[in-house]
Amino acid sequence: MTTRWTAVRVLRDRTAGRCLTAVMVSGFGTSALWLASGVWVKDLTGSDGLAALCLLAMWAPALAGPVLGTLADRCRRRPLLIVLSLSMAALLLTLCAVDGPEDLWLLYAVLFVYGAAGTVHDAAESALVAGAVDGSLLGDFNGLRMTAGEGMKLLAPLAGAGLFTAYGGSGVALLDAATFLAAALVYMSLRVREERPDRAREGGRGATAEGARHLWGDTVLRPLVLAGGVTMLCAGVSGALTYAVVEDLGHSPAYAGVLYALQGAGSVTVGLLSGPGLRRLGARRFAAYGIGLLAVAVALRAVPHDPVAWASAAAIGVGLPAALIAVLTEVQRRTPGALLGRVTATANTLVYTPNVIGLAVGAAMVELLGPRAQLSGLGVVLGVTAAVLLAQRPASADRTAARSASDASPA
Repeated sequence: MTTRWTAVRVLRDRTAGRCLTAVMVSGFGTSALWLASGVWVKDLTGSDGLAALCLLAMWAPALAGPVLGTLADRCRRRPLLIVLSLSMAALLLTLCAVDGPEDLWLLYAVLFVYGAAGTVHDAAESALVAGAVDGSLLGDFNGLRMTAGEGMKLLAPLAGAGLFTAYGGSGVALLDAATFLAAALVYMSLRVREERPDRAREGGRGATAEGARHLWGDTVLRPLVLAGGVTMLCAGVSGALTYAVVEDLGHSPAYAGVLYALQGAGSVTVGLLSGPGLRRLGARRFAAYGIGLLAVAVALRAVPHDPVAWASAAAIGVGLPAALIAVLTEVQRRTPGALLGRVTATANTLVYTPNVIGLAVGAAMVELLGPRAQLSGLGVVLGVTAAVLLAQRPASADRTAARSASDASPA
C-alpha cells in the first residue's frame, strides 16, 4: 500500500511525472541505437572489433564527467535539457548519410557526441529534479526512473532490431531523433522556477575541482560512492562471464537472454520498492543490503543448476540497482543546487567507469581462471564491501534524513 501510494505521489507531481516521461521516451531511442549501431557496423564491415568501438565511442565521454558536469551548473537546467534534446535530434539525422564503410567516421563521431551530451543531460536532469521534487520523494523518483529505464532496455532492443531489419540503420536513427524531439517537448511543458547561476564562481579548473572536493569531503557520500565503484567493478567482471556461465549450464549462448530478462525483472521490482526502503533503512544500509544480496547472487552463479541461475539473475537485478539508487539519491540530497551538476557527473564517472574496466578484466581472465573461481572471489569482495559500508557510524548517515529539500537545493 505504501509503495503504491508513494509511487502515485511521484507520478502526480507535475515535474517528476514529466521528467519520467522524458526518461522513458529518450531511453527507448538510446537503447535501440545502442544495439543497432553495433549491428550496423558489423553489417557494413564484418568486423567484431569495429562494432565494439560503437560502445567505446558512446562510453568514452563519461571519463570527462567532472568537466562536462560543470556545464550543467553554468546555466538553467530546463533550457539546457531542451537545447540538448533538440540538438541531438538534429545530429542524429546526419546518420542517414552513412551508406558504406567509408562513412563510419560519421557514425563514430555522432556516437561520441551522443555520449558527451548524455553525460551533461544526466547531470542537468538530476539537478533539475532535486530542486523541483519534494526531497522525501527523491528515492521514489530515482527508483521509478530505474524501473522505466530497465523497462525500455527490455523493449527497445527488439524494436531497434526490427527497424534495422526493415529499414537499416537510418530507420533506427530516425526513431532515436523522434524520441529526442518528444523529450524536448516534454521539457518545454515543465513549469519550474530556476535562479540564474552565479557565473562568477563557475570558471576554470577550480569550478570542476569544487564538485570533486564536495564529494570527497562529505563523510557520507565518499564511502557510498567508493562502495558503488567497487560494486560496479565486480558487476562488470561478473557480466563478462555470462556466456561462460551459460555454457556451464549446458545451453546455447541465446540462453543468456533468459538470464537478462530475469535480471531486468528484478531491477523493475527494486525500482518500485526503493522509496519506502530508503526511508526505512537510510541510504547507507539500503545500499549495503543491496550489495550483500549481490554478493550472494554473484557467488551462486558458480553453481551450474538452472533454478539457481534464475534466482541469482533476479537477485542481481535487485541488489545492483539498490546501490546505484542509494548513491544518486544521497548525492541529490546532500549537494547544494549550485554544485549538483558537476557532483552528479563526478559521482557517475567514479561509479560507472569501473564497470567497463571490470568487463575488460573479466573477458581477459575467463580463460585463465575460469568462471567459478572468479565468481566466488567476486562474492567475497562484494561481501566485504557491504560489511565495511554497514560498519560506518550510523550517526553520520542519519544526518541525511534531517536535511530538507531546501538544504539540498538552496536555490
